[in-house]
Amino acid sequence: MRTIAIAAGGDSSEFEISVKSAHEVEKLLSPSYNVYIIMIRGTSWYWEDQKGRYHNIDKNDFTLKTDDLRIRFDAVFIAIHGTPGENGLLQGYFDMMKIPYSSCSAFSSALTFNKQATKLYLKEYGLPMAKNILFTKENIPDPDSVIMVAGLPCFVKPNDSGSSFGVTKVKTKDELPAAIETALRESHEVMIEAFMDGREVACGVVKVKGKSIVLPVTEIISKNEFFDYEAKYTPGKSDEVTPADMPSEITNEIQDLSSQVYDILNCKGIVRVDFIVVKSKPYFLEINTVPGMTGESLIPKQAEAAGIDLAELYSMVIEDLFV
Repeated sequence: MRTIAIAAGGDSSEFEISVKSAHEVEKLLSPSYNVYIIMIRGTSWYWEDQKGRYHNIDKNDFTLKTDDLRIRFDAVFIAIHGTPGENGLLQGYFDMMKIPYSSCSAFSSALTFNKQATKLYLKEYGLPMAKNILFTKENIPDPDSVIMVAGLPCFVKPNDSGSSFGVTKVKTKDELPAAIETALRESHEVMIEAFMDGREVACGVVKVKGKSIVLPVTEIISKNEFFDYEAKYTPGKSDEVTPADMPSEITNEIQDLSSQVYDILNCKGIVRVDFIVVKSKPYFLEINTVPGMTGESLIPKQAEAAGIDLAELYSMVIEDLFV
């Protein structure tokens, strides 16, 4: 039986979501694998046993030292949303340790975690997307020049953060400074994106050797101003319709674009691609290379709608690492 580490926690605001995702994955993988949830926060890397005792990871080779054993892992299932599990840092470490892992490569992870870099990369391939402006704390533009590019309303968001942390929908010029300040708490770069009045959708994609799975499309109908953190993780704050109630030609286009994005960005494992559909045309928003796996998350719901067993899906991703 293979021994699998589930990397959980991380150093971003998404810590709690990551831990929830890890426990859901552990439940499903445990019957088929020896599974250990490895908590990673800063320089503290450890496994907590059933008695509540912490056992440290030896970072020289990513082995786990327990009382009388040294455990070596065959592979790592990365469940860290945000840094260091979604931005390439952990992937680079595992590459050096020669330990296979479930997510995109170090390069693809670093690229896709940066919203602006991803958009610039995909623009070369003609993917439609909203107008936007990017800046750092050192060169914040004046509100008038922001509005000239992005218009009002617009979204102010951290350039490299997930779960909608630090995102504000801005309706007036006076709201811009506070929104920028909020975004800068999550990232040193801020993206301001034009508001597009449409239907927000998401599509999961999994590709393993010889098999390509494009999951059903979900439409997200938030009861808040937009699909923020509260709407994502508070039951009743959003309606998520899977499969989305859309004409088949629009659904097919979203699925085709999601598959294209996966290939263009050289993704691996399970990803989720988000779009907004305006007048029947999908516009790319962003990609999540370590999407949530909690009970409230979209990928598990999409797999269920497709009649795919989640345990089988996760096992497929792991076994693909050994082909």
